Amino acid sequence: MGTGDLTPPIWAKPPPIARAAIPGATLVLKGPILHQHQHARDMGKVLVWSLAGTALFVIVEAAAGIRAHSLSLLSDAAHNFTDALALLLAWLAVYFGRKPADSVKTYGYHRAGVLAAFVNALSLLILAGYIVFESYQRWLHPQAVGEMTMLVVAAAGVLVNGAIMWGLRLERGHDVNIRGAWAHMFGDALGSLAIVAGAVAIHYTGWQRTDPLLSGLIGLLIVWTAWDVVKETLNILLEGLPRGLELDQVTSAMRAVPGVLDVHDMHIWSLGSSTHALSCHVLIEDLPLSKSDSILHNLDRILYERFRIQHTTVQFEYVNCPGCPIPSGHGHAHEE
Repeated sequence: MGTGDLTPPIWAKPPPIARAAIPGATLVLKGPILHQHQHARDMGKVLVWSLAGTALFVIVEAAAGIRAHSLSLLSDAAHNFTDALALLLAWLAVYFGRKPADSVKTYGYHRAGVLAAFVNALSLLILAGYIVFESYQRWLHPQAVGEMTMLVVAAAGVLVNGAIMWGLRLERGHDVNIRGAWAHMFGDALGSLAIVAGAVAIHYTGWQRTDPLLSGLIGLLIVWTAWDVVKETLNILLEGLPRGLELDQVTSAMRAVPGVLDVHDMHIWSLGSSTHALSCHVLIEDLPLSKSDSILHNLDRILYERFRIQHTTVQFEYVNCPGCPIPSGHGHAHEE
């Protein structure tokens, strides 16, 4: 039985490996731990400032929407409110993600960010339904709006959301929770641009139904930005195969390692948005522990370097092992 535990972040180069003296012991890596903590602190600061800016803009936009009788501004303020919630949850996820594993949470708190993103995305979908309903009511009974107020406030919204997107841009490729927050900002920036265009259209054409039309489009935009996050987070919570991985490719790569005869009982899942785990049975010849240890070392290395699977649990089965189940043909692999 061998286990491997690789913990450096996905953006780091694979660090040197140091194995414990006892064969089959946990694989220990010396990674840039201090860099991880500093990176988390920096991202935490970005999220705090983004949250403060978004919350302030929600108040300004809601007040402007009431004054201008603009449903699109009020809808966008509601969208921005959920953006503030997304940023708050993202910050909480970063905070809990820094907490070490303990005797109860043996994998740590990786799922905190995933759960936060899932709840936030579901709240967005509910909000989108309400916005579309209100847009339909305003379409039936249009009201005059203050287009210049719409123009100024929406233009400010483009700047605010653009600045926050810039601050989150580097991390969104590694963390589904940060990507969820970034998606909120991107969707709201597009919504603000649409309101700017709508304000110009109302000013020159006088067509008041432009406002509920924009509001309905913002509702659909919210659905678009939230749905992808819902799918990915639900897949993680159900311990599905991580996005971007294919089970056959992982199995083939492991079978290509010298000394490996077959791989079966494969399970791959995500602990968090960018932390993947694997367990499997590996069939090898009946070798001394010192030689089988090198096979485990190579398996752990290729799983991290090629597939960014950080936590591995590999159980060896020997060809001449009495009582060990020997798979026929190429065995089988399945994903939990």
